[in-house]
Amino acid sequence: MKVIGAGVARTGTTSTKAALEELGFDPCYTFVTLFAKREHVDLWLAAYAGQPMDWPHLFADFRATVDWPACDFYEQLMAVYPEAKVVLNVRDPEKWYESMTNTIWWVHQEEVRAGRGPDTVSFSRLREVMIWQGFFGGKFLDKQHAIGAFERHIQQVKERVPRDKLLVFDVQEGWDPLCRFLNVAVPDKPFPRLFDTAAFREMIRSGGPRPAIPATAH
Repeated sequence: MKVIGAGVARTGTTSTKAALEELGFDPCYTFVTLFAKREHVDLWLAAYAGQPMDWPHLFADFRATVDWPACDFYEQLMAVYPEAKVVLNVRDPEKWYESMTNTIWWVHQEEVRAGRGPDTVSFSRLREVMIWQGFFGGKFLDKQHAIGAFERHIQQVKERVPRDKLLVFDVQEGWDPLCRFLNVAVPDKPFPRLFDTAAFREMIRSGGPRPAIPATAH
């Protein structure tokens, strides 16, 4: 593991995943990985329950992580991978909350109305533990509470990660800060811009991965 992503969803994590893989830090682990590795869902549920984790086994063959669920365990991962660098995706809090509301919360509400199928039960439980009850303490619709949780997470990462190991990164900055931080050349191509709100909803409408994917740019 060379890069640990400490930023939560809707802060450019999907774009950052694509950028890291372009830079050679591939494959990069994200929530979407769970759709191919469904056996990992119960492992993450165990992690959130405080059970010991075999992180090297979980992340075998992965060189980077972004987004939930790994971003909630950045400190544990730093201890296991002391040479890894940490990328903290950030975004304007108001825009972040609007994006969360129009994507991940929107899909959550759609699923509640439609009823969850048996293949989504474990994902729904993980999402509940990880996001709605975990990160937001059951108060996502309280905007100020939700934004406060977002801002506290960012502040805690800044306080707990050594400065020389941390990049506070807004994807609007493009390649330069990320490449300088990782000491790699800047690619001769545009920085990835993936999964804005419209693209997220279109993916869901077209029958893309479900349940809600807490990973995307804007």
